[in-house]
Amino acid sequence: MYFAALLARTEDGWEASDTELDDVETLPDLTDLAREASVDEDTVVVYIEQEDAWFGVVRVDGEEDPRIYVSDAAAASRSSYGEILLTDELLGREPGAEDVIAALEELVGLDESEDDADDEAPAGVVVGGRTAPDDTIDTDQDTDPDAVPAGPIGDAGLLADLGLSSRALLTLRTDALAEIAEALGAAEVLESVR
Repeated sequence: MYFAALLARTEDGWEASDTELDDVETLPDLTDLAREASVDEDTVVVYIEQEDAWFGVVRVDGEEDPRIYVSDAAAASRSSYGEILLTDELLGREPGAEDVIAALEELVGLDESEDDADDEAPAGVVVGGRTAPDDTIDTDQDTDPDAVPAGPIGDAGLLADLGLSSRALLTLRTDALAEIAEALGAAEVLESVR
């Protein structure tokens, strides 16, 4: 179960709305949605949660790049909405690295001919007095550089100037939106959309 809310700061305080993410496929889509709700290019906070698993906060200030915090990157990576927030930059990867790796793997697969595959002995079969290698056994104990880390990731201080310190944000787990809204002074307007 997902819930998303948008809090837009105005001269008179905060305006809240629940947000449909059906048409949001990328971080730029989400950023555009936030900017559309902005009043005079003021701050907009987008909150996304998957019940009892993870939550994410995106802060958009005018035309500046969005600032992102995710409470549990590994849990979010298993969610289509979480994948929107887990950009290559946030994860410390080269942009587009996954696309390059996939293209290289496809090229390697194209180079293998069926004749070569027929000439190879199945793994574990004795060939000429020796056992053919078993490619399915992973002896490499190194961690996967593309693995998504468990736990929080991103800019924990993105709400510090609005009343929620990075330490407080890092300790939030379930029902984080209520505590975030309380710190921002937006609890009442949030209740109207929840």
